[in-house]
Amino acid sequence: MEKKKSNHKKYKFTYIKATAGTLFLCLFFLKGYTPYEETGENFFHIQVNGRDVGTLGDKERIDELLLQARKNVVADSDELVFMTADMVVVGEQVLWGKVDTEEDVLNRMEETLRASIRETLHRSYTLKIDEYIINLSSMEDVQTLLLAAIDKYGNDGKFAVEIRNDGDREFGVLTADVVATSALEDEGWQSNTEAGVQNLIAGIQGEQIQEQREDFEDFELGIRTMNFADSVEIVESYLPESQLTDLEQAIGLVIMEQETPSVYEVVAGDTLSEIAIKVNIPMDTIVEMNDQLEDVTSTLQIGDELLITVPEPELSVARVEEEYYEEIYDADIVYIENDNWYTNQTVVHQQPSAGFRKVVADVSYLNDKEISREILKEEIVMEAVPKIVERGTKIPPTYVRPISGGVQTSGFGRRSAPTKGASSYHKGIDWATPTGTPVYASCGGTVVKAGWGSGYGYVVYINHEDGRQTRYGHLSKVLVSEGQSVKQGDRIALSGSTGISTGPHLHFEILINGTQVNPLDYLNR
Repeated sequence: MEKKKSNHKKYKFTYIKATAGTLFLCLFFLKGYTPYEETGENFFHIQVNGRDVGTLGDKERIDELLLQARKNVVADSDELVFMTADMVVVGEQVLWGKVDTEEDVLNRMEETLRASIRETLHRSYTLKIDEYIINLSSMEDVQTLLLAAIDKYGNDGKFAVEIRNDGDREFGVLTADVVATSALEDEGWQSNTEAGVQNLIAGIQGEQIQEQREDFEDFELGIRTMNFADSVEIVESYLPESQLTDLEQAIGLVIMEQETPSVYEVVAGDTLSEIAIKVNIPMDTIVEMNDQLEDVTSTLQIGDELLITVPEPELSVARVEEEYYEEIYDADIVYIENDNWYTNQTVVHQQPSAGFRKVVADVSYLNDKEISREILKEEIVMEAVPKIVERGTKIPPTYVRPISGGVQTSGFGRRSAPTKGASSYHKGIDWATPTGTPVYASCGGTVVKAGWGSGYGYVVYINHEDGRQTRYGHLSKVLVSEGQSVKQGDRIALSGSTGISTGPHLHFEILINGTQVNPLDYLNR
């Protein structure tokens, strides 16, 4: 009996040993566990952006999985995605350990990367119009905006926008042209040779039609040509959504008129009222914009530059329209040049009379502003009578201040008589100056009086080539004689206080056609 118990214990111990050994061997072959090998690190913990995403036993596969995860995150997007992808791998050597499937690790990597996206740059298009830049989300938006710019002027489908590669620029830069829709349709089915022949034939036919248009009904009215007046460039780019402009807003910014500062240079014959009509800005507004102008009566000089604000769109459109109209018109003025007269001398020999005509013309526009017009056909219903004017060609003489220094004490016009016997209507200008101050000829001419002049005391009168006369009074000494020719700036007398006078001064007059005028209106300096 004792022997049986002993054998039973022996068999039990052997069974336990066999079972334990079997289980130990299974640990090396069971799926999901890394067998123990004396080869160094064989168990790898993976972190992406500080988050555990699993463990694997093959280190080489870890980098491949991260690359695949990044591709998967952006696979369904055309956008440029910026994300954080910092991976840390910690390896160790273990006897056994449970590893994750590659699919689970890949899924966790993707989830972590999506959570770490910093910024998404959208595929977009930058539209540059000269120096103006606007960003749109698609090429369709670019096309729609450019088409809206030409539709603003009554396009009616005759013209379209063609976007093409800019041959003068590096690869990737596009430009835009306005083309006739009929030309685009032809390009759809014609070869280059066929299109060239067709265009040649069309050109010849067009010339023939131009020659044959004898009646107003023969003209095809409307827009003849159209194109962008500004440089247009389009470049593909990637931008954050915050830098993109909504299409409706972009159309408003680009094609609606904006207040654009500009400079107007005064030319011969300009007045402030005429400039206001030319630039379509009220005179008061022009005065407000220009500090050098005191009011609407300010004098303008040729070459003066005036700041004006002209409403213009960012994208300008040039076009030529064939127009029919009926109008009352004036004939051009007919001038007869007279070399013996001064330019300020004119005589009207015939008064004008307006005429009436029917016209077809090519009118060139920049946006809504007319630039020029060419009359193609004209039918005079009632002929206009021109104005005929004879005018001088000689430059008239100039007038300068007759003394240096002095203080103006009395102006031209009505005044209280300064002393008994003096006039209450002053016919010249008085400058107070010490007795003996030199007096100069305001303009070259011939002395017609030099001596005593009653209430004026000693005087000098000079007749000038333009028919005017200057007078100098209350002199202390006369230095010229009657009949003597003098040049502008010659010394003719010394100032004084002779005649009816309240003190030393020079009295100066300018007479036109025998009548005194305000000298200050005619002095150059």
